[in-house]
Amino acid sequence: MSNPKLHYTIRPANYTDAREIYYLIRQNSDNLVPRSLSDVVMNIDRFLVAVQDDGTVIGAAGYSALPEIGDPLRTSIEIQSVCVDQSLRRQGIGRALVVAQLKRVRHFQPAQIVVLTFTPPFFAGIGFREVPKASLMHKLYMGCINCTKHESPFTCPEVAMVLDAADIAAVVAAD
Repeated sequence: MSNPKLHYTIRPANYTDAREIYYLIRQNSDNLVPRSLSDVVMNIDRFLVAVQDDGTVIGAAGYSALPEIGDPLRTSIEIQSVCVDQSLRRQGIGRALVVAQLKRVRHFQPAQIVVLTFTPPFFAGIGFREVPKASLMHKLYMGCINCTKHESPFTCPEVAMVLDAADIAAVVAAD
């Protein structure tokens, strides 16, 4: 349900956005792995934000490279921390942020785009497909191993999903 009066732009984040990104992630803590403010600041160059005309940050999405040891051609990109102000959900902002990140990272030529998510229907609607978590051991080691929300990455209810390299261009072109 889009709101024709809602105007926003998507742009690269800057340090002045860090606190708002941090609070958006916290506002969505039931669906996202927590990030400290310092982690947001250290990775600000990997975030995009959706900003209303008045400058308010209403959404954000980040990414991280997941290298495959010994084989740089098999590096994956993980889309992370996709969050939208709760009062503005279901208006296409999250999808626009994910597609904008796909446009941003496709020139790296990743082997695939990875997400671990509590909202599989959202990512399936963009073109991601479900895969076994064990197929993403590099992700589990790089990020999930330090998560305090669950005892193990395999007891966590997040769903592993990927978008293959060949499908990135089609998703980007469709939007």
